Amino acid sequence: MGVRKRNMAERLKAEKKDLAFAKLNNCPTSPRKMRLVADLIRGKQVEPALAILRFSQKEASRRLEKLLLSAIANWEAKNEAASIEDADLIIKEIRVDGGTMLKRLRPAPQGRAHRIRKRSNHVTMVLAANNINTETTA
Repeated sequence: MGVRKRNMAERLKAEKKDLAFAKLNNCPTSPRKMRLVADLIRGKQVEPALAILRFSQKEASRRLEKLLLSAIANWEAKNEAASIEDADLIIKEIRVDGGTMLKRLRPAPQGRAHRIRKRSNHVTMVLAANNINTETTA
């Protein structure tokens, strides 16, 4: 039992070596607007995704571009010996969750008030190395 657990832990650690995470918390954009941009780059390779984000006119694309560059830097820090071109990085997962909501009141006619909800979101990005050549030869 102990040997099997140790082997499983080593295999999970080796799989995590190919992954890189980056998180953006409490981004002051609504999750719906952020998901529109996140859907454009989900599952794509890193270079085309950066080009899409750079030339998109949405405000959320600027924030996701910085997040993607951060995830690339995290991958480089984990894999110092490997190069990005050989690794063929892809965006394995990008998740946009709702964050905290600031609730404000706006005056309305006849003494009433309407509630304004200023939404925020949390974005989690996972990069994975798509190096099929090294896996087949090993």
